[in-house]
Amino acid sequence: TVTPSGIAMTWSDHRRQLIEMRSILSSQVIAIPEGVTVEVKAREVRVKGPRGVLKRSFKHANLDIQLFHHGRKLKVEMWFGSRKELACIRTICSHVQNMIAGVTKGFQYKMRFVYAHFPVNVTVASDKKHVEIRNFLGEKMLRKVEMLEGVTVERSAKVKDELVLEGNDVQAVSLSASLVWQSTRVKNKDIRKFLDGIYVSEKGKLGEES
Repeated sequence: TVTPSGIAMTWSDHRRQLIEMRSILSSQVIAIPEGVTVEVKAREVRVKGPRGVLKRSFKHANLDIQLFHHGRKLKVEMWFGSRKELACIRTICSHVQNMIAGVTKGFQYKMRFVYAHFPVNVTVASDKKHVEIRNFLGEKMLRKVEMLEGVTVERSAKVKDELVLEGNDVQAVSLSASLVWQSTRVKNKDIRKFLDGIYVSEKGKLGEES
């Protein structure tokens, strides 16, 4: 390839130039449902709904977040972003949509106990803020797992050997579920044979059947 100035370019240089091309303006708009209030200040988003309030900071991203249409729509836009930087727009919009879903419906994770011989004994605290796991693989050690802020846990009333985690913040609910799973990881044994543990079986919004 020859440039207008007469300088020859290799294919790799031409490809690198195409990759590094920046879009002048890219944006995405989110509609805010009725009953939900969104406030934006210095890339900090606050979402208020029937179930509570969620806050999140996006100061790490170099983009603009603003409300328009009398606060019923939120726009995320980026000027002169590369292809990798433009991926942040959709990511932040997904975070805000999860916050809106959290304050209107909430999120639920279900976890099932898996054991071959020694039944796993799980006790949920009266405040639903932590669980105590006993008799995992026959061990005498007590495992105590604290839920993150805003997350509650309880035993399922319909299904045997099942935990139900609920909360408004999907990140906090999923992290709490991962803490429970990590507490029962099998060590120093063949994990193909020893499948005991507590695993996520279902996840989604409250009131929705998976």
